[in-house]
Amino acid sequence: MLCEISEASGSFFATWAWLSVLASFFLFMTSAPVFYYYYWNTNVTFEKWIYKSNPKFPSPEKVRDEIVQMLKGMLCATLCPALSLELARHGMSQAFCGWGDKSAMYHVGTFLFCWIVADLFEFSYHRLGHVDLRFWQHHRHHHVFHNPSPFSVIADEPIDQIFRSSPLLILPLLMPINMDLLFLQFGLFFYTYGVYLHCGYEHSFISPHNGIINTSFQHYAHHARSSMNTPYHCGFFLKIWDQLFNCVYPANKECFCAECARTNGERTKEAFSSISVPDYSPLLSPQFWCTWNTFKIVAKE
Repeated sequence: MLCEISEASGSFFATWAWLSVLASFFLFMTSAPVFYYYYWNTNVTFEKWIYKSNPKFPSPEKVRDEIVQMLKGMLCATLCPALSLELARHGMSQAFCGWGDKSAMYHVGTFLFCWIVADLFEFSYHRLGHVDLRFWQHHRHHHVFHNPSPFSVIADEPIDQIFRSSPLLILPLLMPINMDLLFLQFGLFFYTYGVYLHCGYEHSFISPHNGIINTSFQHYAHHARSSMNTPYHCGFFLKIWDQLFNCVYPANKECFCAECARTNGERTKEAFSSISVPDYSPLLSPQFWCTWNTFKIVAKE
């Protein structure tokens, strides 16, 4: 499918435009339903709220900021994929579409290899954004969303998204790889997991205190407590990278996950009744978007 899009487009910019249109559709189709389920005021219940890492909810203005940053990040995130398809079209990479002449085991193997490599790359680049001031100047804009919603997955500055999408360009240059599978992996596998990480809610089927997989709490903790020189929980899928590079939130500090809050008796109906759930319906109003404030990403609330 992707090779056909590149062939039909005939140029890098046309391919980039088509990928951006498809990506926009995909972002809203994945993030919006999760936001509606967990954040829309008519859907917020006590039974859901006891799993929310941050008991408070972001303002509609902050969610608008996330969506604007998301779309800006998306336009940059599709540059490397478009260039990768263009190189493949001219036979300048080892990329191919479909099964090619490879076995099913080869495709499974490349999927697993790319998953581990991309996860390590994501951690390494993410950590760099917290230990190097030059990179923090770009990454800090993502941290204005200290209480993130599902729209904040790629709510980054351009440099961050270009670097984070670069494996889609680099991997096909280094090894024969199925472009459809690679794009599906990054789009469906990585982004949908990113929606979970940014959803703001923990889940009963996996404890934030498990030793293997990063949960939504780890990523909320990253947004809430990480800054320059405090690279807590920079990993995406696997916790091992944070554990190896000492990027875990200090064990001697009190845990603030929803699981511990429930254990400590802090998630009561009385506490829930004091929580203000914003009316997010202005997000559906053109007047809410037709303002200069739409183009300003404000500081933390």
